[in-house]
Amino acid sequence: MRPLAGIVVAMLALASAPSFAQAPAPEVMTRPTEPFKIIGNVYYVGTEGSASYLVTSDQGSVLVDSGLAETVPLVEANIAKLGFQLADIKYLLTSRAAPDRAGGLAKFKKDTGAQILASAADKPLLEGGLSSQGVEAVKVDRVVGDGDKLNLVDARVTRGGVLFVARLTPGPTPGCTSWTVPVREQKWNHTVIFYCGSFVGDNRLVGASARPGIVDDYQKTFATARGIIADVFVAPYPDMFKMNDKRALIRDGWLNPFIKAGEFHAYTDAAEKEFKAELARQQQALSADANAAPAAAKK
Repeated sequence: MRPLAGIVVAMLALASAPSFAQAPAPEVMTRPTEPFKIIGNVYYVGTEGSASYLVTSDQGSVLVDSGLAETVPLVEANIAKLGFQLADIKYLLTSRAAPDRAGGLAKFKKDTGAQILASAADKPLLEGGLSSQGVEAVKVDRVVGDGDKLNLVDARVTRGGVLFVARLTPGPTPGCTSWTVPVREQKWNHTVIFYCGSFVGDNRLVGASARPGIVDDYQKTFATARGIIADVFVAPYPDMFKMNDKRALIRDGWLNPFIKAGEFHAYTDAAEKEFKAELARQQQALSADANAAPAAAKK
């Protein structure tokens, strides 16, 4: 067993600033890693750099984010390693219509016959709009709005079973969707947030090339996040929630390191500060360019 001092140091490391990296390097995204139980009936089945989650229930399983098309065999192998069957997957959820989140949806739909749920903004992208990025078109079976629910009965979970709640968080992309679900571990109830993200990345926030309404989208997302109470925070990329650091601390009989009340709000508070700073930077740059244009024209 790891010495207590080592565990304390590792837990202190988890309290450092969150990572806002939009996506890891391609070689990390496609590198296999061992699946494991995060908490209760929630399992990590993704790759080293790209997250996919399996949530099980008495009435079938739910896969959150399929990952890249080329990593579907890795995700399917991880599901099998944990002792679960592809045929038990009844629903496919995605955090956003992007190749690294939804690239494998078509293959998973063929292999499982599961229904695909997505936001209205993601629907046209999943049904053909991402074909230019190499994503095979797939039919969306059900469009979800903010607060819509997906309920699966599970005797192991209280508060109405496995009740997924969709929360529209459209900052990074118009259709970004986060999901919450209750879990139970050691006689205690918890709530998991599968967060789409609120990073700026290379998004333009101002100017002619900015997505219409993008600043309002981010502001709505931060407001929505403040109203979500969840003590288990996971996201599209493991580095965003320091998955490997927490995973290394898992010990039988110890408090689950993925249970961290306040971590999700701390992450979104830091992301909001980053957003405001980037917005101000882009506004200043746009203003400087606008002022420079007349001066250059006079020369």
